[in-house]
Amino acid sequence: MKAVQITTLDGPDAITVGHVPAPVAGDGQVLIDVRAAGVAFPEVLQTRGEYQIKPDLPFVPGAEVAGDVISAPESSGLSPGDRVCALTMLGGFAEQAVADAQVTFALPDGVEYEAGASFLFNYCTAYFALVERGRLSAGETVLVHGAAGGVGTASIQMAKAFGAARVIAVTSTDQKGDIAVQAGADEYVLAEGFKDEVKSAGGADVIVDPVGGDRFTDSLRSLKEAGRLLVIGFTGGEIPTVKVNRLLLNNIEVVGVGWGAYALSRPGHIATEWQAMKPHLASGALRPVVGPRFALDDGAEALRTIDQRRATGKVLLTP
Repeated sequence: MKAVQITTLDGPDAITVGHVPAPVAGDGQVLIDVRAAGVAFPEVLQTRGEYQIKPDLPFVPGAEVAGDVISAPESSGLSPGDRVCALTMLGGFAEQAVADAQVTFALPDGVEYEAGASFLFNYCTAYFALVERGRLSAGETVLVHGAAGGVGTASIQMAKAFGAARVIAVTSTDQKGDIAVQAGADEYVLAEGFKDEVKSAGGADVIVDPVGGDRFTDSLRSLKEAGRLLVIGFTGGEIPTVKVNRLLLNNIEVVGVGWGAYALSRPGHIATEWQAMKPHLASGALRPVVGPRFALDDGAEALRTIDQRRATGKVLLTP
């Protein structure tokens, strides 16, 4: 079968595309005919050996796919031909891939493969952040940093689906603000000076922050009393520090959100999240923003698009 391989750790330009043996499903695994594979920043890091998962070279990257079941364990409830999305963790950038049955899920009718391959990582992260860690309550106001990105757009939709009355997006440009509004935000504000605008609007109950950096202190100042700031990542580069007296004065919280380490170490946890989100995926309330699509032969360009921050929406490979 055709697959993308990382053979050296020299960055996206050094990946190769060729033929490798097709995978064989082991016990408890599903063999999938891949129709779309999600591309994300961890794969860019893997091309340089900078990600925490460091398989022996050469290897096929790709952690998230959607496609058709070729074979599945009887106990999985899946049958050949079923449309599914799955977390493969590795091996997804190929014509066929395997995934554990417990992280392989039947797609609702009407949900396309591209949306399925864009869903699990970003939307499970958003669900874990807002619902499980952030304790989102109906009627609250949610502020989302990095709102045009994958986690950002997922968080906008997750907040709305689970009861937020108002979602404010924070973006670096008006163009990205338009993307956030199209994804479901009620409004957007630009990152420069966002604090004053948010405070004048009454503040936020919950803030989703995958950015970090120099926005962090102003985020704390933007919270209402008893508000929660959800720390998801640091795409802004700098890891901020907290002056804890700020937490005391307004009874606010800074909450860590590490979905991967938590969910992947707890069998069945991702399935529970899937069941909570599935009705909203089926209804269209959760609808991944799909970005550029590339053939396997153009895998290097797909990775460069992410590496150079040129992408809006989820980048996909379509074998």
